[in-house]
Amino acid sequence: MRYLITGGAGFIGINFADKLLQRGEQVIILDNFSKVGSRINLKWLTGKYKKNFQVIKADIGKDRLILNRQVKKVDVVFHLAAQTAVTTSVKDPQRDFQTNVIGTFNLLESIRVNRPKTVLIYASTNKVYGPQGRALDFETPYGCSKGAGDQYVLDYCRTFGLKTVVFRQSCIYGPHQFGNEDQGWVAWFVSAALQNKRITIYGDGKQVRDILYVDDLFAAWDTAVKKITQVKGIAFDIGGGIKNKISLLELIAILEKKLGRKVKIKFAPERLGDQEIFVSDNYLVKKLLGFSPKVDMESGLEILFKNEKKPYC
Repeated sequence: MRYLITGGAGFIGINFADKLLQRGEQVIILDNFSKVGSRINLKWLTGKYKKNFQVIKADIGKDRLILNRQVKKVDVVFHLAAQTAVTTSVKDPQRDFQTNVIGTFNLLESIRVNRPKTVLIYASTNKVYGPQGRALDFETPYGCSKGAGDQYVLDYCRTFGLKTVVFRQSCIYGPHQFGNEDQGWVAWFVSAALQNKRITIYGDGKQVRDILYVDDLFAAWDTAVKKITQVKGIAFDIGGGIKNKISLLELIAILEKKLGRKVKIKFAPERLGDQEIFVSDNYLVKKLLGFSPKVDMESGLEILFKNEKKPYC
C-alpha cells in the first residue's frame, strides 16, 4: 500500500508514519513544517528509517500542483494537516479558514479529479459538537473550519462516490506531541510539570475529557481502510470513552503523585469554545470497526511521562 499523510510531521502523523514504515508500507509525508516540533519529529524518523518514505514540503491551502502530483501516487490519504488551536483561529481566522477549509477542499478535488479510488481518512474533532458537546453546533472559527471540512468530506462520498471516512476525535495523546497551552493539553501538562513550569488552568479545572492513546486511534483507522466499502461516508466519534475520562485537576493530582511534589498552577477565566465535559460515544466505532481502547489511561500516561523526559521532547 502507498500512503500519503498530510501534516505527516506533526504528532499524530509522525507516530502513524512510524507504524506504517515498521510494517514495510510506502509513505509520503507532506507538511509545511510550520508547527513547533515538526522538524524535530522528522529528524527522529529519518534517523530510524532510510527507505520507503518521501518527504514533501508543501502547503495544502496553496500548493495544489504539488498536492496533485502526490495524490496520483497513493492508495490511501490520511488528512491530518490543519490549524489545530481554537485560540489561534480566533486571532487569525483567515489562516484557519485557508488551511482547514480550502486545504481540505483542495485535497478532495485532487482525489476526485486525479485518483477517485483513493481512500481518504479525515481527522476531525469533537469541537464540531459545540459548547454542549451534543448536536453539531460549530463554535469559534476553528469549530467552523473543521466542521466545514468534516461535512465536505462526507458529502464528497455522497455526491461523487469518493471513499471517505471522518473520525471526530476527542483528546489524542502520546509521544512526540509538542503540547502547549493552546492544544495538546495532556502533553503540555506533563511536559510543564516535569520542567517545573507554571500551568495555567482556564476555568475551574473541572472540565472533563476522554483521552485516547495515539496507537489506539491508528487501529481504528487501519480497520476503516480495510472495511472501506462498508464504512465509507460515515462519521465516527472516537475517544477514550467513559473508562478514560479525566479532568484537568485530576491530571494535575496524578502528576503530583508521580513527581512527589506540588505542580505550579494558576487559574484564569475560561476560554471561548471550551466544552465543560466531553466523553465520546464509541458505540458506532465499536459496532462497525470492532474498536475499543487497548491502552488504559494509567499505562498511556506512564508512556508519555517517560517519553517527555527524553531530549527530543
